[in-house]
Amino acid sequence: DRTSKPLFLLQRIRDESHRFAINFHRNLRNNNSNKSILDSIDGIGASKRKYLLKHFGSVNKIKQASDSDIALLKGFSKKLAKKIKESI
Repeated sequence: DRTSKPLFLLQRIRDESHRFAINFHRNLRNNNSNKSILDSIDGIGASKRKYLLKHFGSVNKIKQASDSDIALLKGFSKKLAKKIKESI
């Protein structure tokens, strides 16, 4: 019987568990896609990360740059540039 209360309860439980699983995986996917190796470096916030990526174009190009190249950027000291190079 399609209108029975036990069947309705099972459908609700199924729908809720699917909703939970879908939301969990959607959040997991979204959180991982926004992560950068630069996020793990102390002294690098969102604005400095964006500035570095805008200036150099990619993390690989930051890896290829010298400490001096990074230190020439506004707001970046030699110490921070060295820390960036050691971390990536």
